[in-house]
Amino acid sequence: MVLGVETWVVAVLGVALFVGAVVQGTVGLGLGLVGAPVTGLVAPELLPEVILWLAMLMALQTMVTEHRGTDWRGLALALPPRVVGTAIGVWVVATAPIEVIGVAVGLMVLLSVLLTVRTVTIPVNRVSLPIAGLVSGVAGTATSIGGPPLAVLYQHHRPYVLRPTLAAYFAIGAALSLVGLGIAGQLDVDTTLLALLLSPVLALGIVVSLPIRRRVPARLIRTGVLTVCAASSLALLVRSLV
Repeated sequence: MVLGVETWVVAVLGVALFVGAVVQGTVGLGLGLVGAPVTGLVAPELLPEVILWLAMLMALQTMVTEHRGTDWRGLALALPPRVVGTAIGVWVVATAPIEVIGVAVGLMVLLSVLLTVRTVTIPVNRVSLPIAGLVSGVAGTATSIGGPPLAVLYQHHRPYVLRPTLAAYFAIGAALSLVGLGIAGQLDVDTTLLALLLSPVLALGIVVSLPIRRRVPARLIRTGVLTVCAASSLALLVRSLV
């Protein structure tokens, strides 16, 4: 046992988070898309806290190293509604059973996969950004997957803008969600320590992602990730519903 969690569960989480970190270091998001469904399958009681802590830590690293391309004007429109969405998400976590959270995670991932596959193009403006922020606040706090709404808006931007902008949003958004959950008494000390214990796999994933960015087409990586995400989320949906 590690902090009240079976050793094999910690190992599975470590592998999933490593894969998610490699993907996020390469294309800008992926830690939650890979990590959350797997966490929901093997240790649903750790959602959304453990993924939120790790998403914040990884995003902070990207902010420091790639901050020059960040679209702060867009974030200024998306972040205030995120606060409102966070409050709604905290209420969901406080009142909904674990099975409901599992279904929400599965559906959120499947919707994200669908939007990405269809390469939906939505204009980035004063209307779409606040809506994305609100939806992301609810989903990010309740399920730990808050990136897709903003990622859909920015998916056609150049990587040097996409990665740091999403990273800044993830870091600030995850911090808001954790503060909200803490105020509501929904944070657990052991889960926080477990997130810190798993954090080295993020650094390893980032290191591995650097040569992949240069050598492997992003299209191939995205296809593989979407396949894994869809399979994991379907399995999580079946488990949560049954």
